[in-house]
Amino acid sequence: MQVTVKLFASFQAGRFDRGLREYPEQTTIGSVIRELNIPESEVGILLLNAVHADSQQTLKDGDTLAIFPLVGGG
Repeated sequence: MQVTVKLFASFQAGRFDRGLREYPEQTTIGSVIRELNIPESEVGILLLNAVHADSQQTLKDGDTLAIFPLVGGG
């Protein structure tokens, strides 16, 4: 199945900003994060088709996944 993955801020470094990627059926968001070598502890927001999601959710063909890092500041 094909999933559009969008990475933001520091997650783009050495990767990509937006990519159409191929995954097997029943792939979870957490599997994508691990495949991209992104530490789950650094993930701030996950959006699946513009709706808040969690790493346990299963992706479907045509989905768009956006991964944002934690944001610091004061």
